[in-house]
Amino acid sequence: MEHMPPPAEELALLDHELARLDARRSQLLVRRAWLVSVLSRPAVPPTPPYAAPPGPAPDRPPVPFAAPPGVDAAPAGQRGVRNVLLTLGGLLLAVAAIAFTLVSWGEMGIAGRSAVLAVVTFAALGVPAVLLRRGLPATAESVAALASVLMVLDAYALHRVAVPDADGPGFAAVASAVLAALWAGYGLLLDRLRLPLPLAVVSAQFPLLLWAWSAGAGASAFGWALLATAAMDGAIALRGKGLEVRVTACTGCWMTGPAGLLIGLTLSLTSGTAGAALAPAALLLAGATVAVSGTWRTPTGFAVAGGVVAGWCAVAAVGGVLRAGQPWGWSVLAYLLCGLALSAVVRAPLPRRVGQGVVWSSASVVAAAVLASLPPVVLSLTGAVSQLARVWAGAPDGGARGALGAADLAWSRMGSAPVVLVLVAVLAGAAHRWWTRAARIVGAASAPGPAWRGMAGVVAVVLGWAGLTVTPAVLGLSYAAAATVWLLLVVALFAGAVRALRRGNGAVGTAALVCGLVGAGSTGLLSLAAEATTYAVFGVLLLVSGAVAVMIGDVAASAAGGRPAAPTVRAARREDVLHIAQAVAACGAVACATVLALAAGASLGLDTHRAAPVVLVVPALTVLVGAWLRGRPPALAVEAAGAVAAVVAVGMAVPDRAFLALVLALCGVLAAGTALRPERRPVAGYAATTLFVLAAWLRLSASGVLAPEAYTLPVTVPALVVGVLRRRRDPEASSWTAYGAGLAATLVPSLFAAWSDPDWPRPLLLGTAALVITLLGARLRLQALLLIGGAVLALDAVHELAPYVVQVVGVLPRWVPPALAGVLLLVVGATYEQRLRDARRLKEALGRMR
Repeated sequence: MEHMPPPAEELALLDHELARLDARRSQLLVRRAWLVSVLSRPAVPPTPPYAAPPGPAPDRPPVPFAAPPGVDAAPAGQRGVRNVLLTLGGLLLAVAAIAFTLVSWGEMGIAGRSAVLAVVTFAALGVPAVLLRRGLPATAESVAALASVLMVLDAYALHRVAVPDADGPGFAAVASAVLAALWAGYGLLLDRLRLPLPLAVVSAQFPLLLWAWSAGAGASAFGWALLATAAMDGAIALRGKGLEVRVTACTGCWMTGPAGLLIGLTLSLTSGTAGAALAPAALLLAGATVAVSGTWRTPTGFAVAGGVVAGWCAVAAVGGVLRAGQPWGWSVLAYLLCGLALSAVVRAPLPRRVGQGVVWSSASVVAAAVLASLPPVVLSLTGAVSQLARVWAGAPDGGARGALGAADLAWSRMGSAPVVLVLVAVLAGAAHRWWTRAARIVGAASAPGPAWRGMAGVVAVVLGWAGLTVTPAVLGLSYAAAATVWLLLVVALFAGAVRALRRGNGAVGTAALVCGLVGAGSTGLLSLAAEATTYAVFGVLLLVSGAVAVMIGDVAASAAGGRPAAPTVRAARREDVLHIAQAVAACGAVACATVLALAAGASLGLDTHRAAPVVLVVPALTVLVGAWLRGRPPALAVEAAGAVAAVVAVGMAVPDRAFLALVLALCGVLAAGTALRPERRPVAGYAATTLFVLAAWLRLSASGVLAPEAYTLPVTVPALVVGVLRRRRDPEASSWTAYGAGLAATLVPSLFAAWSDPDWPRPLLLGTAALVITLLGARLRLQALLLIGGAVLALDAVHELAPYVVQVVGVLPRWVPPALAGVLLLVVGATYEQRLRDARRLKEALGRMR
């Protein structure tokens, strides 16, 4: 056990420890002061003074002072101050030299100033050598920087004195080349200086560009100048001396190289003939050569980047020649072919990382071609929505293009879109089919095979479907031909989805199913132009969707029957995918049936509300199918889809209250039939009761009944008697099940009638009945009686007190209601926690009721 001293004793211990810490701190401060004094004197005394301050002696020996922290920190601080001073000094001298050359000493003339600058420059170039020998490298760097500025000023003075009539850009080109050579030689001679060689690299960036400017050359010459400069920078970056030189050269390479290639790409894209595209192609191919030439000795990241750039340059060069004079749509195909051919280069004797970069460039070109071909696909899929504004107006003018609402677009310019998409889809399908051989060809055998193979299959399905979808509009087919092609494509997709899922290829099967559903939606919208087409298309889709659901169910059953007792994660995931696919297909069949029911009502010439019972045929069938599929995964999805169809029917019947009551009653019958099954009874039972009650109220309202109690009380009394018998036989039964429907059948219609009744007897009788029911609920602890009776009583009281409240509020000053609201909020906020506890207790009390 630990001993806890009394407070007085513990306080004394703490004071003792604090005194020891203060004594130790004083010793360290004295030692530090002595060391600072030693460093500021030329000689160190043999014995350091060490005066221990008064106080209790420490219990442990002093820390040795072999390497005190202040000794290293002081020189570092001094070096920083020295560098700042040297930098400021060199900067001020450079500013003074510039001012001297340009504006000062005007009486001496430019020739005299040039002579003085030359002498000073030679002196400044010689001083760093002396400083380096004396061990002052930082000072030598500052003087060398000043000498570099003076050399630039000397070049300017030379131009003004010797060749004042010379062309400015031409002289600047020569001067920058000479300065680059001088700085390079100076840096190699005094190799301890770090500034001259990077300055030589920077100066070397300008001669060729300035030469092209002075010669009035075109854009192609500028591109070659930038590319040659980039090649020089690349060579320096690989073989240059020192990190500063290599970083400077690499930065210059990544600035001049892309600029030159961008000029070549622009010229290639704007070339009108193949002959005009040859010069930009040569520039781009030279750029590819430069990008690859230095990759043997570069790190991995730079090698991959070089391969990517080289691949892009090669595609832009060859593709620019092939596409010259062609519309942009077919230009995409030319670049795509070049990108696909580029993948064969990976078998060349290139470094592995460069080959990877080439493969990535090929893939990016293919992806760009696909993206450029997608706009007509999107237009084809979304254009069918225009048929909603002209349902059954007949086959549109303009064939498939008119049906998509885009008859005026230049579809001929999009002619390459289906070719590009189908070509890429075929190649992706071949890669999926013969994956091992394809991976060996591109050198990706070590890649995650199954994942990439599945991705190739998905790409093949999606792009193939997209290419065939846009084909009718591109070819200008008729409306009937377009609808037929789209319908056959949907059927093929569904068949392919079933086949892929049966073979265990979940990714491809899911992609085909999703594409099929999207295509089915677009085809269905397209078919709304003609009545016969609507029935034909949705009839086929209904049969196909139902067949797909059945076949996927068979696949799921066989997969579940053949699985082991402890299925793996992959097997369980496959089974989930099959169940979801089956549910989606079944819901699609229900949706098609709903559209056919709507079409049947329209063909019969029925008004919208009168066609609602026809639509209810679909949920009636789903109830039967759900009972047949009892316990199987798609049962719930089918019944939910049928419920959505029932909601559609209810919405159609809203304009007519009599038909709405009929539709609600029929929905109640369907819900009651569903409630016969034990697994659906908790939800369907309540739904059936609610629907029947709503149907009765609407029927009374539609019939103009002013005394609903005459019709509702004969229903309420036997319902309550049945509830009492139910509770007597099963005391655990809920009060809502026993009494909820019976009470609501009379109280709710009476409440609506009381709110529109100007007399007092009905509200008084209703309030009295609600009060009695509320008290019975509280006495018998029955939740349904308490809540229904209390709600009706409260609403009835509000109705009776509302006129008086309005009258009182009208008499009060306008500031009183906001003030009362503020006081209420303050009281509630102050007692917030208590209100939460009260609400929690009320909830628990209601939860204990039946």
